[in-house]
Amino acid sequence: MSSPSKRREMDVMKLMMSDYNVEMINDGLNEFNVEFHGPKESIARLSPLSNMHFVVVDGIAIICLWVCLYETGVWKIRVELPDAYPYKSPSIGFVNKIFHPNVDELSGSVCLDVINQSWSPMFDLLNVFEVFLPQLLLYPNPSDPLNGDAASLMMKDRKQYDEKVKEYCEKYAKENTAEDDSEEEDEMSDNESSSSDGDVTRHADP
Repeated sequence: MSSPSKRREMDVMKLMMSDYNVEMINDGLNEFNVEFHGPKESIARLSPLSNMHFVVVDGIAIICLWVCLYETGVWKIRVELPDAYPYKSPSIGFVNKIFHPNVDELSGSVCLDVINQSWSPMFDLLNVFEVFLPQLLLYPNPSDPLNGDAASLMMKDRKQYDEKVKEYCEKYAKENTAEDDSEEEDEMSDNESSSSDGDVTRHADP
């Protein structure tokens, strides 16, 4: 059995080798951003009619597809790996805004059972970005919300909810806006650090 540090290194390398854009935040492998593109359509499962897409094949067969509202979006996902990873789950959050019942709009934190409650060391970072996050965007769960406004709108007015999702994708989830939000967050962190240093200096004056 590999050590947590070795496993962490292997999983980050697998993510990079799978063509994900990974941006390291510090010198170590514990904290980084990953560029995540919204998932495409999939076979519908009890999906709301407003997002169903019907395709006629040879004039006979009709295939019902679930069109993901988030498929045009590009997000920076902040990943923090605890020292005990993979025995303890990673911390996952959206850096740029997303309108989704299970994502906190202010902090970007994610409500996802497989990460928060049922994580297993058998899972890795590729599972997060190729399975867990796509499923989160394909199948929002308004009954267990982190964003009460999004959950309420989804249940009461699906058409308006769809429009709000698309509006957020257009405004906050393009490649350039994802990069700008990430840089702005880093600048705010640097400014807070500089301000804190300045306060210490002023208090030290006689």
